[in-house]
Amino acid sequence: MTQFRTVLLTSGLLLALCGGAAQTQPTSKPVLTLQMPALPDPVRVALNPATTALLVLDYVDPICNSQPKCKGEMLPAMTAFMARARKAGVVAAYGTREPNMSKWLPEVAPAPGDIKIVNTAQDRFYNTDLDNALKAKGIATIIVAGWKVSGSVAYTSVGATVRGYTVVIPVDTTAAATEYETTIGFYQILNQNPPNLRNEPLKPKSSTLSRTDMITFK
Repeated sequence: MTQFRTVLLTSGLLLALCGGAAQTQPTSKPVLTLQMPALPDPVRVALNPATTALLVLDYVDPICNSQPKCKGEMLPAMTAFMARARKAGVVAAYGTREPNMSKWLPEVAPAPGDIKIVNTAQDRFYNTDLDNALKAKGIATIIVAGWKVSGSVAYTSVGATVRGYTVVIPVDTTAAATEYETTIGFYQILNQNPPNLRNEPLKPKSSTLSRTDMITFK
């Protein structure tokens, strides 16, 4: 696309210099259309609650009130799933920016004793005590949920895997503003190092795409 636009600009300048009155015609659509590879289906996973943490990102009023998918699609799935996770004894951890720390949606708000991280970057491990807090509780697997898949969820999954955690992303607990951005986010998660292109269930130190009704605790 950069080369194509450069050609148009150069041609337009040449016409203007040579003909004076000549004008370039605007283009209405991109010439090149790219199609993303199909994502693999979510897979079933069985997790040990004693070594699993549920990391909740940005389920807060300022974000979810402005993003219909957050309250309309993500929140119902997350509410039921969090109840199951808490009942199983899964550690809950929360991360958002300082101004939003008191604005969690009540359906999924932190409980006393939960880990809470104030972050300054999309990767919630960056410059926070999250890694130490999780390892102090013996956590090996992290379920990452929240807004948005192409931002905080993707970058936090990278931060987790490079620190040795195995990551699970329930696809119904995260999204982005557009379908294109959502697909890009999931694709990026599966392509990080080490990649899990076939979405192998619980590939060690990598990320797996699952769904809340496909996650069990044993």
